[in-house]
Amino acid sequence: MSFSAIRECALVASTVAGLVGTLGTLAVAQQKTNPPIFSWDLTVGWIGMGEFRPVPGRAGPGPVTNDPKYPYVPNGQGRQPTYRIADLSNPNLKPWVKEVMKKDNDEVIAGKIAFTPGSSCVPAGVPGFMALGGNQNPLWFVQTPKEVRIMRSADAQVRRVYLDVPHSANPKPSWYGESVGHYEGDTLVIDTIGLSTKTFVDAYRTPHTEKLHVVERWRMVDDRKFMENIFTVEDPDTYYEPWTGMKRYRRAERPFDEQICAEGNWQLFDYGVPIANKPDF
Repeated sequence: MSFSAIRECALVASTVAGLVGTLGTLAVAQQKTNPPIFSWDLTVGWIGMGEFRPVPGRAGPGPVTNDPKYPYVPNGQGRQPTYRIADLSNPNLKPWVKEVMKKDNDEVIAGKIAFTPGSSCVPAGVPGFMALGGNQNPLWFVQTPKEVRIMRSADAQVRRVYLDVPHSANPKPSWYGESVGHYEGDTLVIDTIGLSTKTFVDAYRTPHTEKLHVVERWRMVDDRKFMENIFTVEDPDTYYEPWTGMKRYRRAERPFDEQICAEGNWQLFDYGVPIANKPDF
């Protein structure tokens, strides 16, 4: 082979190597700049399936569950519906928590209506937001480069997740706390602190302190037919150890529609509905 032919082959090889390197760099950059799309538009929502569940194969404490002595019967089963009664044999609950929940359990067993955030149109907090749901209340995601909003049509409840920023030094407790997040491949990771003690942890009305800290990992599974959220709850004044649970959602082709909860509902059940003393604006 002549010298010129050798030089031409070398130039081609160098060019190909350069292109491969460039494409590889572009692929990495694309992966970093193109996060998973959870909802292409507001016609795709996610309907919660069941309650918080333990994560299969993961050791350690799990979520509070129902007391087997008082089976929970939801609406639409052809039987008299019942309210959730927490199983207080859960060894991860601290004594003050069990005391509060036992008082609540006893009142509900005696006939009192069990409180849920939807009963009085109040925000549910985190992870309580995920305990809401049913076929009539999907979640919708709106994603921008700096923020993710997770919305629920009922009560017009919205969670705001600020991307790629640190937590504030001392966030003031609020209904949904302060949520910051980032993407890890196909997963949205959300870290939430600063949660008001007016909220509950779950559908069993488990209280918490202002030390509550929740980390969630949202991702789509099964060819985008389902959404999965694996989350860890930590509150050293409420639980002996952090616990991990999961919630699954199924895809729903349904447009977002606003459902106003409080308007005209002066005395919903026996909890009342918050009413403003003056206009907000």
